[in-house]
Amino acid sequence: MAKGLKLLRAFDDQHTELSLAELSALVGLDKSATQRLANTLHLEGMLDKDPVTRRYRPSHAWLELAFAYYWSDPLVGHALPKLIELSQQLGETVNLAELSDDHIIYVNRLPCKRTQFAATVIGRRIPALMTTSGRAMIATFPEAERQAALETWPLKSFTPYTVTDRAELGRAVDQAARDGYAFAADQMIIGELAIAAPIVGPDGRSFAAVQCSVSSHRYDEKRVLKEILPVLRDTANSISPSLRLPAGREFP
Repeated sequence: MAKGLKLLRAFDDQHTELSLAELSALVGLDKSATQRLANTLHLEGMLDKDPVTRRYRPSHAWLELAFAYYWSDPLVGHALPKLIELSQQLGETVNLAELSDDHIIYVNRLPCKRTQFAATVIGRRIPALMTTSGRAMIATFPEAERQAALETWPLKSFTPYTVTDRAELGRAVDQAARDGYAFAADQMIIGELAIAAPIVGPDGRSFAAVQCSVSSHRYDEKRVLKEILPVLRDTANSISPSLRLPAGREFP
């Protein structure tokens, strides 16, 4: 089962269709084992196979799994009306991110008119330290756990301005802990300003955050803090009181 899941995880935004040889190389299994796994997953409806090219790609079954997840996660249903209201009020891109080990994953994305397709797709997983959502959440950790995250969690560069120095990231997280929000510019996309406020649970910790992205051509930091931060915080705080850790969910 673990090998089959590893094969499924080989598919992402950079690998939307894969041959057996490509799958074998990505998952580190020999071609014979990869062929058996891929064929089983195809027969079980988890992978589609092109009859001509014989290349594999994810099937509609993945959407069924996403459907099941959405119904099982109480945060998504509770937060969505508030996120819609925030999106309509701001007219900007609004996201709901949850912590997923040492990454964040977008579980709700409400685009604006200028949003590119890639920024509308749920399920994108990004190293937490690279994002304002992740930093806002990490800032609520106890000091020892916060330091462990800063020292060991993965880093990835997305633009020439992405901060990958751990000491500088530590200062950014400390600032987020003092301010109650995280702000950054040009980290994921050049020309993008991002701000996030944590959704804090009853124990004072956060495993989710509300995030807003805007263009630096239309906003500067001062305007973001004046116009967006207050309503972003209000939205996060309005979700927090009824937030409960889902059964089986553990913090990193």
